Amino acid sequence: MKDTQSLKVSTETSVKTSRNGVVIHTTKSDRPKQVLSIIDAVVVIVGIVVGAGIFRTPSIVAEQTGSPELFFGVWVLGGVISLIGAMCYAELSSAFPNTGGDYHFLHRAFGKRFAFLFAWARMSVIQTGSIALLAFIVGDYMSELYSLGAFSSSIYAAIVVIGLTLINVVGIHVGTGVQKMLVSLQFIGLLALIAAGLFFHADGHDQPAVATVSSGITPAIGGAMVMVLLTFGGWNEAGYISSEMRGGSKKMAMVMIISILLITILYLLINLAYLNVLGIDGLASSDAVGVETMRVIMGDTGVFFIGLLVILAALTSTNATIFTGARTNHALGRDFSVFSFMRTWKSETSTPVNALLVQGAIAIILIIVGSFARSGFESMVDFTAPIFWFFILCTGISLFILRYKEPHAPRPFKVPLYPVLPIIFCLTSSYLLYSSLMFAGRGAWLGVGVLLLGTVFFFFMPKLKR
Repeated sequence: MKDTQSLKVSTETSVKTSRNGVVIHTTKSDRPKQVLSIIDAVVVIVGIVVGAGIFRTPSIVAEQTGSPELFFGVWVLGGVISLIGAMCYAELSSAFPNTGGDYHFLHRAFGKRFAFLFAWARMSVIQTGSIALLAFIVGDYMSELYSLGAFSSSIYAAIVVIGLTLINVVGIHVGTGVQKMLVSLQFIGLLALIAAGLFFHADGHDQPAVATVSSGITPAIGGAMVMVLLTFGGWNEAGYISSEMRGGSKKMAMVMIISILLITILYLLINLAYLNVLGIDGLASSDAVGVETMRVIMGDTGVFFIGLLVILAALTSTNATIFTGARTNHALGRDFSVFSFMRTWKSETSTPVNALLVQGAIAIILIIVGSFARSGFESMVDFTAPIFWFFILCTGISLFILRYKEPHAPRPFKVPLYPVLPIIFCLTSSYLLYSSLMFAGRGAWLGVGVLLLGTVFFFFMPKLKR
């Protein structure tokens, strides 16, 4: 019995690693297992990206472009830019696999203070705000089907966050299993939408119009690209699962390239269906392009179908966002003693339990706030966008810094045409940072306030130091 206990202790006791000359003790329970297959990773990424946005943003893009050629051109360009960014992330993820994802890359490139600010912003607003907003989409549509009273949308949203958080707490296989089911159902619905739209005979509908943007074509394209890349957003979450890939992080390049190609093809087919049914003018004037498309094709039955599809898409994105978001909190707890309770990694289920629970609790708080100040809650989208693109830009820059600081680190995948493609990615991120600041206005300063709060928290809390 004693020998058995000793063996058990030896498998769970600390493993020594060195970082900047400091010996760090970690336990096997703190380290994730390599349990994710390529299919698991692809469905997580696709599930995050292909959300409710594809049912809204195409009308804004159509309004900004004005012609079918430009309309499809910006969607193709969005796929190309996303593919370039994905290759940059694939190099970082394969060379430095870690559950912290962007946090880990920024830590190695810029130091722990800067990485802490990123983790703070992600935990307090960016990721949890995204979870709450996606849950509210489910709540809004569910309330149309069956209302629970004055706070019906908020109640549904809270149920979604609690339920999906607990599913991911149960274990990684359960979480990814639910994700596979949701993505499968979502794809069936999207393929039905595409088939109905492509085979619809648009007799008597308006023909595509010529662009009529009076302020010039460049500003229109710029505004359209902001919305397109917003719809493509989320592929960077792949960095948070790089250390859990079965067979090692070298497969991350394949995962990200396959994911972006699938998403781009899907978006082009969906937009082609919209355009075939509504025409460019009808597409540009619609506030709910998916609803309008199915109403034309199938009437009220089509409206009910698209409502269920939007709910399904939002659930898929919410589950995937919960899955990846907790990984940053885990990394934060691993590196800073004040948050050490979030470092716990339950090896039996391969889940960061405490990190998931903290993330869920913050999302619930945001849902409660949104229940009483819905307009203020919606503005969260505005002030999170500049923070998001700022850190995306910094992650792109970290690729150059780490090539310089750690030139001998094994890199199973390297960005082709270096440094041209990473420079294009950084310039694009800079433009989107500028555009989001101009678009958000005062809301951007709320995001800055969150970052400043994180700065104060870091410098005036001695316990934060390792």
